Amino acid sequence: MTEKQAVCSSCKKRISNTIGSTRFMCPRCAKVEVVRCNHCRQIAAKYKCNSCDFEGPN
Repeated sequence: MTEKQAVCSSCKKRISNTIGSTRFMCPRCAKVEVVRCNHCRQIAAKYKCNSCDFEGPN
């Protein structure tokens, strides 16, 4: 059994064991998990929900 690696929704970098990363459900539809690395959070890089096309951060 293999686990799916968590990757940043903005830069697509793997975030396993990365300090400052976060995971949360889409603020609009709550169907898709959004994953953010520390760097993309700091520079406020855009991300997009694959389900409802919500774009953040606002």
